[in-house]
Amino acid sequence: MGRLWLAALAASLFPLQSPAEGATTTISPGESVQAAIAAAAPGDVLTLRAGRYEGAVVISKPLTLIGEPGATIVGPGSGSVIGVTAPDVVIRNLTITGSGIGPEGIDSGVFLTQAAARAVVERNRIENNLVGVFVHGAADAIVRGNVIEGRQDLRMSEAGNDIQVWNAPGAAMIGNDLRYGRDGIYVITSRKNIFHGNRMRDLRFAIHYMYTNDSEVSDNISIGNHAGYNIMYSDRLKVTGNLSLGDRDKGLMFDYANMSVISGNVVKAAPEKCLFLFNANKNQIRDNWFEGCDIGIHFTAGSERNKISGNAFIGNRTQVKYVGTTYLDWSDKGRGNYWSDNPAFDLNGDGIADTAYRPNDLVDEVLWTAPSAKVLVNSPAVQMIRWAQTQFPALYPGGVVDSAPLMAPPAIAIPAWAELSQ
Repeated sequence: MGRLWLAALAASLFPLQSPAEGATTTISPGESVQAAIAAAAPGDVLTLRAGRYEGAVVISKPLTLIGEPGATIVGPGSGSVIGVTAPDVVIRNLTITGSGIGPEGIDSGVFLTQAAARAVVERNRIENNLVGVFVHGAADAIVRGNVIEGRQDLRMSEAGNDIQVWNAPGAAMIGNDLRYGRDGIYVITSRKNIFHGNRMRDLRFAIHYMYTNDSEVSDNISIGNHAGYNIMYSDRLKVTGNLSLGDRDKGLMFDYANMSVISGNVVKAAPEKCLFLFNANKNQIRDNWFEGCDIGIHFTAGSERNKISGNAFIGNRTQVKYVGTTYLDWSDKGRGNYWSDNPAFDLNGDGIADTAYRPNDLVDEVLWTAPSAKVLVNSPAVQMIRWAQTQFPALYPGGVVDSAPLMAPPAIAIPAWAELSQ
């Protein structure tokens, strides 16, 4: 994982060049980009002057295609605008628009085939296509620093994804600004990928992630989407430093996602759930910040052997929802989590509360299984049950207990919300 990140970071700092850069040819509006590609030698640089150029374009040899400010390639409304069928192609500083909306769902602004290994798509404006960039098997491709806006004239479920990745080992999506369409980044059946520093707004899911192992999702920003980071059927991930602000349903979801490190993430003001764990096992969930959600963490479906410590649960209407009878201790090596509703004392000043914290009791479990019982929640009988549990802990039905709750939240850098929401 470390070598993979260093390679992607180096690529983001030092723009890649074609391996054998050759002659530079300047193309003017009215000239054929496809004809210029046919006449070019491998390694040549083609520069498009400001103006409109007709697509579709297929790049079948290693070339660099660069646009001067205002250079726009417009597709015919069917198929992909730019298709790449050769390795080591660079596409930079262009506006790309006008793909088709074929029912097969692959029409794209830029379509990188399996032959397009090490392609670089950077600093482009890619708008009003079905899919913005489709990395279809292009190993080690980099999609970096683009502004991608999906279609708004289709239902969200019919619109394509801003970036779509399939079976592209080593590919990296870095620093893109993604808006509209269906999902910001949709990845399936891949491995050793990096999704770093992307900003995603007005989408269904910011990142929709399936069957992709040994990868990194770091320092991304999701604002006002239906859901933030949906991680499914994937193992050995590093999910760190991401922000979810005001995502409607869930900030973070892990569904059959295992053996991963989930740390330093901030989820704030999700109307439904900050974190949802569904059959997610052997994960390290540490030093995250979950604030202002209806449910801080919903933990269900047999999730086992997770280490949950150092997290801050602040001002959530329900801090934990766990429907189960197994006792789960959410502390690790004498360090638990911070709970904003825990009226605790720390007489010895070690930063750990003197008594354990239980986010749920027998009444909570009854209300989850029989919601109509809410009408009785303030009745004397229910209050007597809650009092009895505090006096006789053996009456608790099992569930989550934090044996070493923190007296103060962990130090997590929280970005300026007002600045990010613009």
